[in-house]
Amino acid sequence: MRYRIHHTTSLRYDGVVRLARLNLRLKPAAWPGQKMAQFALKLDPPPAEIEEADGPWIVHRHRVILREALSKLSIESRFEIEVDAPPLSPDDAEAPDIASIRAAALALPDLSAMGPASYLFASPMAPPSAAIAQWAAPFLAPDKSVLAAGHALMKAIHESFAYDGTATSVTTTAQDAFEQKRGVCQDFAHVMIVAARAHGIPAAYVSGYLRTLPPPGQPRLVGADAMHAWAALWCGGEIGWVGFDPTNDVLAGTDHIFVAMGRDYADIAPIDGVFLGGAGQNLAVSVDVEPVED
Repeated sequence: MRYRIHHTTSLRYDGVVRLARLNLRLKPAAWPGQKMAQFALKLDPPPAEIEEADGPWIVHRHRVILREALSKLSIESRFEIEVDAPPLSPDDAEAPDIASIRAAALALPDLSAMGPASYLFASPMAPPSAAIAQWAAPFLAPDKSVLAAGHALMKAIHESFAYDGTATSVTTTAQDAFEQKRGVCQDFAHVMIVAARAHGIPAAYVSGYLRTLPPPGQPRLVGADAMHAWAALWCGGEIGWVGFDPTNDVLAGTDHIFVAMGRDYADIAPIDGVFLGGAGQNLAVSVDVEPVED
């Protein structure tokens, strides 16, 4: 599938901002099965400085500095991307069992951002939770394959949690979302990550996009109106990373466009930063993911 993505973020400040330093993580990082072209980033007003860099996780960052006084800011990104179908069936026999996956991850001599060992441990927005670990235990038996366990855990979150855009915020932890049993894609991904790590499965947080309009005869995926999030589990050396979308109870496929991967939301937030001024701010986001016909 080929897509044309248009993402607009509008920031309005309650007062005049004298200086703003922002990190933008909107350009897709390199990822197997994706080919991006024609990325363009536009800010109004234009920044005084802009710097691009990769890392430290699987993420591409634009760091911008705005020095002129402003009360509103528009950030617009556009690109085209081709997404290949993942070469994986849901019953792939190559997946190791949970009892062996942690040892396999630690034994792998890979310290890059793709290496699984870094995703075994707690992170700021996905700290350990005994309650989540206990709840997830029936779905993550040690003798179950990590792929089958991922499907079971994804389905349990999808069925046990209610999608509610008003229940949480970007600062909500996995534990808080778990206690409410409500939230959005970010919360469901964090709960899945905490559960998986508690049972020795390397788990990462992925940000990206969903196809806005589904193919004929298929339901529209939840979360297509903004940036989406899902979890990725490391399923052994032969299979590697597999995306699990608990919001929709589906594997990440050609309807999912990968942008970045880190330990949790804080590593790869689409926009963060600081500004000089005592005013609050309001943020509005518009996303359109349009299939491109050959």
